[in-house]
Order: sequence, then C-alpha cells, then structure tokens
Amino acid sequence: MQRWRGLEDIPQDWGRSVVTIGSYDGVHRGHQLIIRHAVDRARELGVPAVVVTFDPHPSEVVRPGSHPPLLAPHHRRAELMADLGVDAVLILPFTTEFSKLSPADFVVKVLVDKLHAKAVVEGPNFRFGHKAAGNVEFLSTQGKTYDFEVEIVDLYVTGEAGGGEPFSSTLTRRLVAEGDVGGAAEILGRPHRVEGVVVRGAQRGREMGFPTANVETLPHTAIPADGVYAGWLHAQGEAMPAAISVGTNPQFEGTERTVEAYAIDRVGLDLYGLHVAVDFLAFVRGQAKFETLDALLVQMAQDVEKCRELVAAEGAV
Repeated sequence: MQRWRGLEDIPQDWGRSVVTIGSYDGVHRGHQLIIRHAVDRARELGVPAVVVTFDPHPSEVVRPGSHPPLLAPHHRRAELMADLGVDAVLILPFTTEFSKLSPADFVVKVLVDKLHAKAVVEGPNFRFGHKAAGNVEFLSTQGKTYDFEVEIVDLYVTGEAGGGEPFSSTLTRRLVAEGDVGGAAEILGRPHRVEGVVVRGAQRGREMGFPTANVETLPHTAIPADGVYAGWLHAQGEAMPAAISVGTNPQFEGTERTVEAYAIDRVGLDLYGLHVAVDFLAFVRGQAKFETLDALLVQMAQDVEKCRELVAAEGAV
C-alpha cells in the first residue's frame, strides 16, 4: 500500500481512483463498512482505492487545545486500512491555511486535480471544507460537474457497547476512558491498542518479581482508566500474554500516569528502547493502595493468575 504525506507526494501519473475521506480514528466497525464499500467499488471499476485523512486532528487546528485522545496513530490506521484492501492512504497536513479551503476548492484541489476521483464514498453525515460547510448533497452536485459518482454508506452499527449507542470514535474514547475495554473492543472489532517506546522506570516491578515494560505512550493516546487489565504485549513480532497496570502507582506515592505491561511467565526480556504495543483485553480491578507491601505482592500474584486465565480463554491474537 502506498502512503502519501501531502498532495505533493501523489505520483504525477496517478490515474482515476475511488476515494473516501475522514479522520477514521480507530478504523472501527462503522468505518470499516465505508472503507470496504470503497474498496469493493474500486475493484468493480478497476481503479485503486484511496483513503484521505488528516494530521493533526482538524479540531486541534480549529479549536487549539481540543485534540481528542487518539484510538490509533496514523501508521496503525494505515495497517488496518491495508488489511481492508486500501491501495493508498493520503495524510493531509491540516493547517490553518488548509482549514480555510472552501468545499468547492477542496473538491478541485484534492479530489479532481490530484486523485482524479471516479467515485467518492462517504457516510451520511460527512462534512468538509471551511467551517464544515460542505455536505454530501454539495459533494453530489460537484460530482455531476467533475464526473465522479458519490455513494453514501450507512455506517449505523450498534451492539451492547455503550448501552446500544451507535458505534463511533467518540463512544469508543469514552468507553476506553471509563476502563470498559471490552465495550471498546466490540466497537473496534479488536482490542484497543496503546503503543510507545519502552523506557526505564523505577524498576520496582523487577525488584518484586514482576518486571514490567514501562511504555512511554505516543502523544494524545487514548489510555484506559487507572487499573489492572489482562491483554497482550507485542514486541519483536511476538504477542505475549500480559498483566497491564495503568495509573500513578499510589503504593509508592507516584504522581505520573504510566502504562506498564508484565509479560506473564517470561524471563530475561530486555525491551528497553524498543517500540512495543499493548492490547487491552479485559478490566481486572481498579487502582488501589494496600496496607503493606506484602499485601500488594499477594494481590499482584492474584492479578497475574487472573490475567493468565482471561488471555488463555480468549486465545491467540
């Protein structure tokens, strides 16, 4: 799959394509309906399927300081889109200048001049251009002018997550923030993932017999609520069952929130400096401070056993 960082990266000889545009944070099951439709349509027409997305999130430029927690960094979104059959991802730098493009100018500069859209696939609530003035009706009108089809896909999906609310990135972020990683997984179609580089911490876990990978998460990452979780630690191409701790480590008067993963039953792992991923399968318990260090150690042993059982019941990822 090709990945372009800006309009200037698109090959000069790029031909017609089927395009879908959106933030697509998380590439959740609703997003997947739209992207799969775009890919299917592209195959029917014999042209590539392209996803257009933005960096940073448009809200950060329009309302500085409002950047939402991210469910997936761009490289992860690209991987998920590639799995769905997407041929190219265009990440447009969302600047103040770009935010002022009118809907009509956006259509010409992006869809017509650069991507030569033959069809554009969107959800019914798609908005674009300056002050989100463009909608699917306007896009359809432009399609008649510039010779591209516009196809609308209903991404309305519901389940148990959020008490039956329609699946969305906003709902997923809320569930993650509440520690409901099971609900988030239902929406995403896979466990919620946090990524980052393993850094040196206080190494208390090592001293207590539970050495953890202290993950320095990427900026704006959606991190689950404080507590203990079962899941997987992905490192060096391997998925290892893990007990994951999120929080400030109140037992030792900590103040900084961290994500730490203990690879269950693994000895001698050296992951310092490596980029790793942590998948959250299930919430085990909330963060707590214990009367004694011995009481904490007993609880940690119980946590690890519970996590081992939960991961074993789920099977491999």
